[in-house]
Amino acid sequence: MRTGRAGRSLRARLVLCTSLVLCAVCVTMALTTVLVQRARLLDELDQRVRDAAARSQGGARHRAGGDTDLSFLSERGQPAGTVAARTEDGRVTAAEVVARGGARRSLTADQRAALTGVPADGVPRTRTIPGLGTYRVTAVVGDGADVLAALPMAAVRDTVRQLVVTETVIAVAGIAVAGCVGAVVIRRQLRPLGRVAATAAEVARAPLDRGEVCGLTRVPAGDTDPGTEAGQVGAALNRLIDRVEAALVQRQHSEDRMRRFLADASHELRTPLASIAGYAELMGRDGARVRPELAWQRVGAQAARMTGLVEDLLLLARLDEGRPLEMVEVGLATLVAEAVWDARAAGDDHDWRLALRLDEPATVTGDPARLTQVVTNLLANARAHTPAGTRVTVTVEATRACRVIRVRDDGPGIPPALLPTVFARFTRADASRARAQNGGGTGLGLAITAAILRAHGGHIEVTSEPGQTEFTVTLPGVSGVDGVPGAG
Repeated sequence: MRTGRAGRSLRARLVLCTSLVLCAVCVTMALTTVLVQRARLLDELDQRVRDAAARSQGGARHRAGGDTDLSFLSERGQPAGTVAARTEDGRVTAAEVVARGGARRSLTADQRAALTGVPADGVPRTRTIPGLGTYRVTAVVGDGADVLAALPMAAVRDTVRQLVVTETVIAVAGIAVAGCVGAVVIRRQLRPLGRVAATAAEVARAPLDRGEVCGLTRVPAGDTDPGTEAGQVGAALNRLIDRVEAALVQRQHSEDRMRRFLADASHELRTPLASIAGYAELMGRDGARVRPELAWQRVGAQAARMTGLVEDLLLLARLDEGRPLEMVEVGLATLVAEAVWDARAAGDDHDWRLALRLDEPATVTGDPARLTQVVTNLLANARAHTPAGTRVTVTVEATRACRVIRVRDDGPGIPPALLPTVFARFTRADASRARAQNGGGTGLGLAITAAILRAHGGHIEVTSEPGQTEFTVTLPGVSGVDGVPGAG
């Protein structure tokens, strides 16, 4: 309803504005035409007045009747309404008007007074003569014949009045027709904008604050033509809806991941807590058959497991927040070699190999402790999920563009169903591959590895098939880390 009212209001305003513009144009044109036509008619009348004055002066010179002789008005060619007068020093001594039918009539004293004081310079002026109307008057002197001539302005005024009436009628009719045509055209042009508004209203009614949001209504393709203003608005609204929908989908995914994360974390913490509570209850019973030192050993093991889980969660939280890491130059070759020696000491039942392929110095800018954790996690993962005798080869490569660490083993491989989520949090291998002891790992090692590498501007990939699994870590060189988030 609001959209409809808004559309009608906009159309009304546009039609009103169009009508006002047309009205202003018509008024301007009409006023200009009237003024120009009046000036032309007035020029013609002034010329006729000057001609009449010249004829009167000529007639007065050839008459012998004295200063009051106006017999020249009886000559043919004098139009009705012509006024002629004899003057002396600006004073009217005799004045007559040509009536209809050519008869002459003397002016009254009041009428003569209206003509008194006209300068004898031949310039036409406007005077109102009582009982006769408005006249254009001019006076001339010379050769002993000082005369005054005047012609009525009624014809000029009637012509101008008729012109004004005619143009007013034409302008009103033109404005009415133009307004109707403009209303139809504007209505048609605003239809796409109305559909855009309807789409926006439908999106606004969608429950964006809950549930999964997808498939929001879009403006039809026909209303997104970039060549029109309404089409530009429609295209912009579609882009806005796309971004809103993408943000809402991302929010939903984040909420789903958070719920799963909290559920998994709660489950992981519940297991050691249940063990600690159980042993504490057994130690509190009289005549318990569990030896205290064994119970304390199990409580300590479960507490250590819970502590490790909490520390891993805190590390992930810090990495997610983008907290800055310690950034110094790190030699990858030395770091990886030390990690391989440590892995060999912890798992001497595996065949550990180290290969260095260095075209450039294997240096990166990063946090040594976190990069060590990356390599340690990968080696521990290979040790925990492969049988004894498995060969694990660690390769360090350094090129001009990047630094690469490859950890490859010839174990049974990662199950295909697990491969897409291997870097997700709380992801564990199935029982055929898991060899972790003391209740298994937390499932956060590879997630932490990926998060640390992202904080260093790098990434990790994995390929796996039976007989070969390879994790590939890629890091930028020293000169390529500038501007990486978290580096600074």
